Amino acid sequence: MSGRSPFGLGVARGLPFIVIMLPFGMLFGVLATEIGLPVAQAMGFSVLVIAGASQFTAVQLIAEGVPAAVVVLAALAVNLRMVMYSAAMVPHLGSAALWQRAAVSYLLVDQTYALAVSAYEDSPAWTLRDKLMFFAGTALPVFPAWVGASWIGAALGGRIPESWSLDFALPLAFLALVGPMLKTPAHVTAALVSVAAALAFAWVPWNLGLMIAAALAMMAGAEVERRS
Repeated sequence: MSGRSPFGLGVARGLPFIVIMLPFGMLFGVLATEIGLPVAQAMGFSVLVIAGASQFTAVQLIAEGVPAAVVVLAALAVNLRMVMYSAAMVPHLGSAALWQRAAVSYLLVDQTYALAVSAYEDSPAWTLRDKLMFFAGTALPVFPAWVGASWIGAALGGRIPESWSLDFALPLAFLALVGPMLKTPAHVTAALVSVAAALAFAWVPWNLGLMIAAALAMMAGAEVERRS
């Protein structure tokens, strides 16, 4: 680790994600307004949910006229990974004050989780305060970038040229997160199974194939971990 404070280190590691979060958030804002959501509702989505994959899933299903119950269940299923993220954070931040845990849970997204867990593993001597400060540092650039970009996309709507191809940000965001975390055979197995299953079940309506793929990937990764 460098000589920076945990907070400064967190900010430094979170800043590069702005490059991805800006087009990612703008794309969500554009799609949300294209299906008829006013800017206020689109922003409420980004501020309250703060989960890009879940928000994109919900917006796409709404555009297809899927029943509201299925939209909610699909969005929740996509966001179930946050349960696993929370469980992984308990050994590090479980003893924090209630308000601190509430703040962490609100700001716990793919980027802050990936950065925090990696740093915690590399710095076993960090105190609880160090870990909290690092997490706050990672969230400082990520959260405003997501909300601000969502507002830009929602406010401009269809005026953003299609030639900008903002949709590149969605897969790029997750590749940037997942790649460095493939450290064990279980991780690699889960990633490969998820890709194969997502392609195999792409025909399932309402994007439910993604949930099938996620379940199969978790089971495959858990089995490899058990055997090793």
